[in-house]
Amino acid sequence: MCNNDRLSVGEFEEWHYYNPIIDRYLMLKDTLIEDSSNGKKYRVELGVDISEKRTQDGVIQKYQNMEFMINEGLRVALQTATPEQSIEVILEYLGNSLNGERTYIFERNERGRDDNTYEWVAEGISREKENLQDIPPEICAHWYRMFQEGKFIVFKDLEEIRESDPLQYENLKRQNIHSLVVVPLYDDGKVIAFYGVDNPPPPSLEYASNMLQIMGHFLVSCIKRRNLMSLLENMSYKDQLTKLGNRFAMEKYINEIDAEKSIGVVYCDITGLKRVNDSMGHEAGDQLILRACDSLKKAFGEYGLFRIGGDELLALCAGIEHAALMERIGLLKECMKQNNVNMAVGEIWREKYQTGLDTLLQESEKRMYADKAAYYKRTGIDRRK
Repeated sequence: MCNNDRLSVGEFEEWHYYNPIIDRYLMLKDTLIEDSSNGKKYRVELGVDISEKRTQDGVIQKYQNMEFMINEGLRVALQTATPEQSIEVILEYLGNSLNGERTYIFERNERGRDDNTYEWVAEGISREKENLQDIPPEICAHWYRMFQEGKFIVFKDLEEIRESDPLQYENLKRQNIHSLVVVPLYDDGKVIAFYGVDNPPPPSLEYASNMLQIMGHFLVSCIKRRNLMSLLENMSYKDQLTKLGNRFAMEKYINEIDAEKSIGVVYCDITGLKRVNDSMGHEAGDQLILRACDSLKKAFGEYGLFRIGGDELLALCAGIEHAALMERIGLLKECMKQNNVNMAVGEIWREKYQTGLDTLLQESEKRMYADKAAYYKRTGIDRRK
C-alpha cells in the first residue's frame, strides 16, 4: 500500500498488514526523514511482528463471544416450562449460532440401539428424525469406542472416514452430510447419549466442538430431569404391574375426549384370577394379569387402556367407528386364546360421547357380567371358586 502522499517529516503513520509469504502479521510505522546536508527526504518503514499478540487477542475475543453465546442460550432455555422444551430450544440456538444445517440428540433404547430423539433443522433442510430410529449398534460402534476414551467426533470432509468407518460413512452420506461435530453426553462416567451439528462451516469446527462440549453438561441435566418427571408421572398415572393407566390416568383421558366424537367402551374382567391366586400363588396370578393385558394391548393398543380394579381392565376408544370396535373385539378374543387367558367382555358404542362415561361404564359392565355368566354356564365351572 502506497501512503507516501500522507507522510511528513517527524510524524509516523501506523498500519497493520498480513504478509502471506512469511505468514505473519506486521505492525508498520512509516515516516519521512530529511537529509540536512542536501534537503532530500527519505521514506523509512519500521516493521514489528505482532502475530503472537494478534493470535492471543483473537483467542480471547473468540472465547468472550463463546461465553456470551452460552449464557444467552442458557438464559433462553431456562425460561421454558419443561426439560423437553429446554432441549429443543438449545438445539435450535446451537444450530443457528454455529451456522449448522441440523442439530440432534441420539439416545440408546431398551434394545441397545440408537434412536434420534430430538432434532432441529435449518430452513430448507429435510428432517431425518423419523428415518433414524432403532439404528443397529454396529453403525455407531466406532463412535462409542471413541466416546469411551473420552474423545469426540469431528471431521470437515466425510471422505475422511470412507475407509475407516464404512458403515457410518454410508449412513451419513445418505443424509447429505459432509462435515460434522458429535459430542458424547456423560452421566456418572457413562455415555447416555450423543448430540451434534451437521455441516457447520469447516473453519468453525473447533469452535463448534468447544461449544457442544460445554453445553452438553446442561443437556445432561435436562435429560435427567425429563427422565425423573417421566418416572414420577408413571408412578402417578400408571399401574405398576401392568403399566396400563390407573384411575387418575383414566380421569385425565376422559377430560380430553371430544363430546362430539364417537366413543367405544370395552369392559373386561379376568376370569379365574382368584382361583389362580389361591391355588398357584400370586406370582402366577400376576402372570395371568399380564397375559390379559397383553391381549388387550394387541387389540386396542392405540387407545386408552386402564386397570381399574384387581381383575378389571378397560379400553376407552375415542373416535372409533362401530364396525372397527366390533372387529377389535374379535381380535381381542383371538389374542386371549393365543395367550391362554379368558376375560368376560362387555362393550358399548355411542355415536357421540355426550352421555358421559358413567352411563357407558354401567352399560358395558352389565354386558360384561352377562358374558361372564354365560361363560360359567357354558363351562360348568363354579364361579365362586
